[in-house]
Amino acid sequence: MPSLDDLKKRIKSVKSTQKITKAMKMVAAAKLKKAQENAEKGRPYSEKLKNIILNLTKSISNETNAPKLLIGNGKDKTHLCVVMSADRGLCGGFNSNICKLAKNYFRKIINEGKELKIITVGSKGYDQIKTEFGDHIIEKKSFKEKKQISFNEADEIGKKVIELFDQEQFDKCFIFYNNFKNVITQIPQVEQIIPSDVKKDENENLNSALYEFEPDEDEILEDLLPKNVSTQIFKAFLENAASEQGSRMTAMDNATRNAGDLVEKLTINYNRSRQASITKELIEIISGAESL
Repeated sequence: MPSLDDLKKRIKSVKSTQKITKAMKMVAAAKLKKAQENAEKGRPYSEKLKNIILNLTKSISNETNAPKLLIGNGKDKTHLCVVMSADRGLCGGFNSNICKLAKNYFRKIINEGKELKIITVGSKGYDQIKTEFGDHIIEKKSFKEKKQISFNEADEIGKKVIELFDQEQFDKCFIFYNNFKNVITQIPQVEQIIPSDVKKDENENLNSALYEFEPDEDEILEDLLPKNVSTQIFKAFLENAASEQGSRMTAMDNATRNAGDLVEKLTINYNRSRQASITKELIEIISGAESL
């Protein structure tokens, strides 16, 4: 059984940890508000760009001459997977959920006899993936020194992906990230960005519009499609940023509560041990007095 001094030190240590987790929760809550606003503002732009590409696609008369970023190269042998995670931990299951989804997809691709190539964005994702799929990782990216991810970082990754596609290094590209719903819920997502996964909306009649294009649709798509790749990656960055802070806020709140419960239990044990020690000393004093 631990001594009174040990219990006292343990209570002090847990209280210090509780102060840290409480402070981290408050910092995450402050960052979450801004990150959530950015994610919500980025969604309409991303969706509108997809809608424009969809309208352009429907206007193409000869699909054989369409850009390869739109229709692909007709093959499905090599998959490039961009796994986007955080560079910092202490955010609950945020990184693990993304990597779990990605690993399941990796196993599926390998079991189908297809070639797998991986780009990791964020050190935590790399740490979890390298053990099992290290041989498939062709590049790792980390923006730990950046206080806030901007479109420049997304464009850097987008240009690298397009460069590999132009070199015929892969046939299809997918990105893995967490979609932010609320503070408690972040849903791991996999999204195809090459070839562009533009699908008809259920409300197509309401969203469609008649456009007159100048120059031709093919030329516009040649310019828009690379931007769309970077835009979808940037959207994933924004969703990840909000999801990370939300997950960290929840994790630190749970940690603070658990620390409080542990302090309460340790305090009860300390008081019981202290009372037992005092009772033992009184019995020894009384026994000694009676013996005299």
